[in-house]
Amino acid sequence: MRYALIIAGGSGTRLWPMSTRAVPKQLIPFIEGRSLLQIAMDRLEGLLPRERIYICAGESHKQAMLDRLPNFDEAQFIGEPVGRDTLNAVGLGTAVLTKQDPRAVIAIFTADHLIRPEDEFRQIVERGFELAEQRDDVLVTFGIRPTQPSTGFGYLDLGDALPEHDAFAVNQFKEKPDAPTAEQYVAAGPERYLWNSGMFVWRGQTLLDCIQKYAPENREGLDKCAQAWGGRDWQRVVGEVYPTLKKISVDYAVMEPASRDEAVTVAAVPMPLQWLDVGSWPSFGKTCQTDDAGNAAAGCRHLMISSKNTLIASNDAAHLIATVGVEDLIVIHTDKATLVCRASEAEQIKKLHEQVGERFGDEYL
Repeated sequence: MRYALIIAGGSGTRLWPMSTRAVPKQLIPFIEGRSLLQIAMDRLEGLLPRERIYICAGESHKQAMLDRLPNFDEAQFIGEPVGRDTLNAVGLGTAVLTKQDPRAVIAIFTADHLIRPEDEFRQIVERGFELAEQRDDVLVTFGIRPTQPSTGFGYLDLGDALPEHDAFAVNQFKEKPDAPTAEQYVAAGPERYLWNSGMFVWRGQTLLDCIQKYAPENREGLDKCAQAWGGRDWQRVVGEVYPTLKKISVDYAVMEPASRDEAVTVAAVPMPLQWLDVGSWPSFGKTCQTDDAGNAAAGCRHLMISSKNTLIASNDAAHLIATVGVEDLIVIHTDKATLVCRASEAEQIKKLHEQVGERFGDEYL
């Protein structure tokens, strides 16, 4: 049977000060009044029934997520006591679903993407499901056609076509490149390199077999957690075992070694759609309407005079942000902190977040 698992963890430090530990980026209603988690859930409408869509996220955010998804059954929420990177998040969800249904075929999505058109997205995911159902040796990923030589994404190095599935074998997963390398990848064309979307489809047992092969110490702990799922000992077992698991991404731990393993086929299904990873303020700005000078605003009253290419946002609709004579700025206001940053320095916000914590503790985080 088919399932979907939405990974909704992460702290969203590059979206500080609006993204905080209490309200991380996936819960902020800053995309036309909806959160990224709500958008991710709605995007699956018509692809799968709600009872086969699960969420894996921090246990501390469970109630907030349930409040924002009133029709979501809490029995489909798989809570992590702590974050241990994507291998353990997808591995835990896969192990739980495979325990319930040994023939489970699971699509993995993350709660920080905007994808349009959504009907075409569902058609492409359907192809991924079909490929995983037809072959028990395959791990399916979805590749995004690059629109620019980005250094912020990993890349899929494509090999032979799998024409019967409208897919390609993946020769190698390439980590985030430097600018010259990214330019080479894009120049080679989408038949050779695609962005790594972080979305997958696999048979649950196939993924677990790969974890056993490439990261056996993680598999042992994930199995212990899955065996306790749904029972009285769940919170105790996951609280004891999960924090001890090696913290590593699914790309490093599974997808990269699998792409070099002759016994496994890593297949990329191209997804030539509008795709935006809303992981920073510049990427959020792309979701907003802009004026003739390239200015964008969200969530507040605003007045911008002689200003260019500036993004302003607030979580207080009555708050006024006014600018005069500025260019290429990011201005973010909350009730506890205000950020002013050159757009070209947005990657420094993650470092700033660390220093805020070091100087002021958790008060502003």
